Amino acid sequence: MSALTIEYQSERVIAAMTRPEVRNAIDEEMVNEFHALCGELEREPRILIITGSEGIFASGADIGQLRERRRDDALRGVNSTIFRRLAQLPMPVIAAIDGYALGGGAELALAADFRVGTPRIKVGQPETGLGIMAAAGALWRLKEVVGEPMAKEILFTGRILTADEALACGFVSSLDEDPVAAAHALADRIAKQDPLAVRLSKQVFAMPTSAHPYVDNIAQAICFESDAKFDRMQAFLDRKKK
Repeated sequence: MSALTIEYQSERVIAAMTRPEVRNAIDEEMVNEFHALCGELEREPRILIITGSEGIFASGADIGQLRERRRDDALRGVNSTIFRRLAQLPMPVIAAIDGYALGGGAELALAADFRVGTPRIKVGQPETGLGIMAAAGALWRLKEVVGEPMAKEILFTGRILTADEALACGFVSSLDEDPVAAAHALADRIAKQDPLAVRLSKQVFAMPTSAHPYVDNIAQAICFESDAKFDRMQAFLDRKKK
């Protein structure tokens, strides 16, 4: 891979966007490499940490490529398709953000389950200033994360949030000088849980309201038959006896 640098660990994978010469702009090559990585993580589920390089998460889509795209390219949903695939990965996804997370970069971060940032982040959706919409997820994910009034201001006015503003509205859950270390700390906490229970919790969490509580009961039935449930509960009971 040339647009992504991948590090594999036992229960997690770290993917760093490495196009610093264009501020980690997301081009089709990077999209294709994310697809390849998703294929691996769908076959062998692990926690995914996505980060940038050289003080930048991702400045957005590659404007040079975006300038040349036409109607049929938009209908292909180049970025929206990969962001949806990332969001639907079996195990949680964590975005470790530094510097700019703009346009497609912000939408990539929104596709993650968790976002941690540095005090230097700048977050926003400047698409309307370029004559297009934020069509890779921000139009519906952003209001779920920051609330409808703030989402409209970001989307309709091109407002760029500072780190403190991003923290206050919930775009990021924490600020840390080393967001990758913070992401690893969060991944450590997830890794202590039963992987099957985490996977099922993520899938059921994403279900529409009409699917509950039926899908909850089915997923719980699967958990109730797992070896991990018996082992972990017995360990809990054993600790209580001490």
